[in-house]
Amino acid sequence: MSGNEEVKQLKDCSVSNALGTWVFSVAGALIAIPVGIKRKSLAPLVFFGTTGTMLDIIMGVTACEREHAERQMQLLEAQNSASSSAGNDGDEY
Repeated sequence: MSGNEEVKQLKDCSVSNALGTWVFSVAGALIAIPVGIKRKSLAPLVFFGTTGTMLDIIMGVTACEREHAERQMQLLEAQNSASSSAGNDGDEY
């Protein structure tokens, strides 16, 4: 059950981080609008809009993966310190 909870937390983190970043999407639109008007085409809006959105999603997922890896390292360090302290308790007489 804890494995499913971790996956759910990772999914929630990914969604919140992907929705929380909007900088590249706005930048893509701001670049695409004047270029599209000059070329009289919607192609720049499609290209820059989708590229900005993809960058936002990638940045959000990367941040979430980094947070998840840091959490895993903290858990591993806690386990290692607990096992080393338990091993030291048995040696003292």
